[in-house]
Amino acid sequence: MNKESVQRLDKITRRERERILRQCRLESGQVWHDPQGKHVVACLDAANRADILKLMRGLPKATLAVHDPPYNVVMRPKRDAAEYADWCRQWIETTRRALSQNASLYVWLGADQNSHFQPLPQFMQMMAESSFASRSFITMRNQRGYGTQKNWMSVRQELLYYTIGEPVFQVQYTEIPKILRGYYKTVKGESTENIERSKSDTIRPGNVWVDIQQVFYRMHENVPGCYAQKPFKAIERIVLASSSPGDLVIDFFAHSGTTLLACERTGRRCVTVDIDPIFGEIAIRRLERFRETGKTGWQRNSVFAKSKIDAGFILPAPPARQVSLAKAR
Repeated sequence: MNKESVQRLDKITRRERERILRQCRLESGQVWHDPQGKHVVACLDAANRADILKLMRGLPKATLAVHDPPYNVVMRPKRDAAEYADWCRQWIETTRRALSQNASLYVWLGADQNSHFQPLPQFMQMMAESSFASRSFITMRNQRGYGTQKNWMSVRQELLYYTIGEPVFQVQYTEIPKILRGYYKTVKGESTENIERSKSDTIRPGNVWVDIQQVFYRMHENVPGCYAQKPFKAIERIVLASSSPGDLVIDFFAHSGTTLLACERTGRRCVTVDIDPIFGEIAIRRLERFRETGKTGWQRNSVFAKSKIDAGFILPAPPARQVSLAKAR
């Protein structure tokens, strides 16, 4: 496939989709178990409580959930804000059932500034009626510019942080050096300056993450076609801050598999789900690629070798343990 011609996977033709599906080892309702016994990838609907809870049966409760649901602007069919919030309520309630009594929940959510920032306010109101406690409203953005003279460029991602009980939280630091000096404090008769009392030469991330570059096609972690891919550094920061090594992390919207990869790199276990077999396959292949090569993505190369498909050769899916959900437990 031409490196410049990789399309968004949500906009490919039916024929192209059928060709890619032949390379996918999962069908709807099937579960892939990591041969190393660490992770699980399932092709399920996050809003189907029965299937998700059946998948989680026999597993420990998760200490962290990181969800990046499809934003309403790309849902088919597009729903009004109230319907979208009702749909979110379904997988939020299921998430609660899968989490421990002390756990964290992070949700990436878009805000359409041309439509009263929907569905962000409706989602936040829905969460106010849940058992989760709100902790922070985080914005991830970069500095690519501020648009035209008549408009502002919407270069940002909203991240909502919630908790249940008293979950673990490990302070993380950015790569931004500390430069502010001059704040003195006397502790036990000794006066020290703020840099001297610090545990790091760099600053902690606030609720605006300006230090993380959003993914674009030239970056090595790029997974072509995954239009909503989140930066690895952002997900890794969440995983390190709100879980401990060996913990179980859940992600009910796998997409490019970033949460799965972050768990692999940081020594956590991951159960990730996607309703689309293509994204389930991408998550599995990304994990396998990392284990084989140490690479976190494909940069500008296609995950699926289209040229070989067009020539009449269907690449077989690598050997894997895959079972239907009905036989999973």
